[in-house]
Parts: sequence; C-alpha cells; structure tokens
Amino acid sequence: MEISAQDQQVPPSSPVSTPAPDDLLTEPQTRADLLQYYCHLTLDPNTLYREMVLSEGDRKAVLTDLVQEYPEHPDRFSHLYQVLCREGLSGRCYWEVEFQGSVEIAVAYRDLGRSDYYSECAFGCNDKSWSLDINGNDTCFRHNDEEKAVPEPQSSRVGVFLDHKAGNLTFYCVCESTLQLLHREETTFTKPLYPGLWLIDTAQLCDRE
Repeated sequence: MEISAQDQQVPPSSPVSTPAPDDLLTEPQTRADLLQYYCHLTLDPNTLYREMVLSEGDRKAVLTDLVQEYPEHPDRFSHLYQVLCREGLSGRCYWEVEFQGSVEIAVAYRDLGRSDYYSECAFGCNDKSWSLDINGNDTCFRHNDEEKAVPEPQSSRVGVFLDHKAGNLTFYCVCESTLQLLHREETTFTKPLYPGLWLIDTAQLCDRE
C-alpha cells in the first residue's frame, strides 16, 4: 500500500490536515508544520525478524530472547533485527519514533534484501535504504555503506520528514514541541519508500499529538 499525506490516504482514526497547494512548495519550519503531513504507519508482521514481537496495534516492536513461531514468508528478515512498515510512502509524509536502546530509523525500497548477504539487507548498507543509526555518542546517517556524523539526539523521540518528490529526507530530535535538526539528506527517490526499524530493545511509532 502506498500513501501520501497530502492525499489523506490514512486510517480515519489518524486524520491528516491537508495544506493548501501553495503551502506544498514551502519547507516545514516547526513541528506544527510537520504534523500537517503526519502519516499513521503500522509495522508489517510479515517482515518481522523471528526474535521480535509486535504490540500496540502493530506499532511497537520489542526484541526478545525467544524465537517466535512465525510462518515462513519471503518478506521476512531472516538474519537482522529489522522490520518494515506496511505502507509505502510518496509525496510528503511525517512520522515520529520513540525508542529505548540503540536503534536505526530507516526508509527502504520494497525490494531490499531479506535473507541475502548483510550488505544487501542491512539498513544503510546498500543503495536501497537510508538510515539514521543511534547508538549513544556514536550516531550517524548511513546510505550505501557510507556514513555521515550526526549530533547525538537529546531525547528519545525522533521525527522523520520525507519529501519524496523533492528527494529530501530529514531527521529531527523532538523535545516536546521543539525540534533539533539531526540530518537532512538530498537525493533522488525512484520508488515508494517503506519506513523501517532495527533495534536491540524497543521502538514505537508515535501517535499524532
């Protein structure tokens, strides 16, 4: 499923305020601006690594020490603590992730590898995915196995703004109603992008607030 916030293709429980056409040309400056593009996302259990479990309506992922008896599925990550969302994104979309422990907050094309070599599956290690890797002081942005240093987030909530057509992917640290810019990547996207998570503890997609 592909969604774009300005098309309002989100569940009724998570309404999106659609900007006027002229506003679509303006870069959002505040969290309130970004929330106009909020997308209600859900994690796809068919992609979930076998030692992870979902809860909160498939919006929270937890890594466990037990192998779960999930059915075989070609979309499932077989070697990495990763999961993708069901929704493919285009247009302008915004979402937030609350996390504990190390986490990678990513977007990827649907044809990202699942059980191939590490470089073909891991977020940020190939040309099919872009990832913000948060590990304490060792925080970076990664794409095609190239890293860029990023400031350490000052809170455990990160906002992600995607402008697919413009080729912009921006990560923010969300501290209550204020934003700390972590990284902005400018590139060209050729297909819908699926948000994803890698984690060693817990990560959750946040409700619109």
